[in-house]
Amino acid sequence: MNLQQFRFVRETIRRNFNLTEAARSLYTSQPGVSKAIIEFEDELGIKIFERHGKRIKGLTKPGQAVAQVIERIMLEVDNLKRVSDEFAREDEGSLTIGCTHTQARYLLPRVIPAFRERFPKVRLQLAEGDPVTLARMVLHEQADMAIATETLARTPGLATLPVYEWEHTIVIRPDHPLAELRSSAARAISLEQVAAYPIVTYDRAFTGRSSIDAVFAKKGIQPDIVLEAIDADVIKTYVDVGLGIGIIAGIAFDPRRDKGLIGLPAGHLFGSHTARVAVKSGVFLRDYVYVLIEMLAPHLTRDMVQEAVENSGVVEA
Repeated sequence: MNLQQFRFVRETIRRNFNLTEAARSLYTSQPGVSKAIIEFEDELGIKIFERHGKRIKGLTKPGQAVAQVIERIMLEVDNLKRVSDEFAREDEGSLTIGCTHTQARYLLPRVIPAFRERFPKVRLQLAEGDPVTLARMVLHEQADMAIATETLARTPGLATLPVYEWEHTIVIRPDHPLAELRSSAARAISLEQVAAYPIVTYDRAFTGRSSIDAVFAKKGIQPDIVLEAIDADVIKTYVDVGLGIGIIAGIAFDPRRDKGLIGLPAGHLFGSHTARVAVKSGVFLRDYVYVLIEMLAPHLTRDMVQEAVENSGVVEA
């Protein structure tokens, strides 16, 4: 048995048992992948994959155990490469950050310039997506880390830590009837008042949308959500043209930048949320990854991150 066989098995599983896709991602031929897997099964004396004709349909029971072992082996092989890079290349390398649009637009610009100044030879890449996709990217080592609110803490195989707490903000035009509440206590805004107007807010996979839906459902209120988007800037644009009131993450509203809109805090309605950073459990982290995490959240020390990674931990806020 050899590492190439391990790679073929792992990639076949990651590509949902599609040998053609697995071969394409590994820059080899589909017959070559199929032959290597069969030879590996013959060597082990067990069937790893369930088949229907020539098509692979899933993992057998022993195949599930083999897949777990292969994942551990390949993780340590990748760790060896990272250790080599850390000590041979020190401050050189690459870093792929999986993030939602909110984090890419409003959180990361606060730290990326300082990070680049400290590590000018590190190549950065932002990979935007929904939280489920981001979790999968980290697990499959297509991203070194991910930042999001939903999903990450519930994904096995990830170590996650809290970055910051946030609440929703209601955004309206200055001529909107709710604008009169700007000078009064924000808690005077009721859920019924919010539901009286068309609403523009996030897609169901993003930025606390599930909590918004849950609050309305608990009160037996059916909100008139006229537009869903993954981007707070898009939401604010449609609020500005009069489509409705917006519900966005508080970090996405800046009175100095969003001068044409009014922001009303809505934490008392929709609760508080935690944006988290995630890395793959058991992975060896380059020094600059620890530094970036500490830049994002100064309360997260290297020891805290390392303990979470080694123990597959979910560190609470």
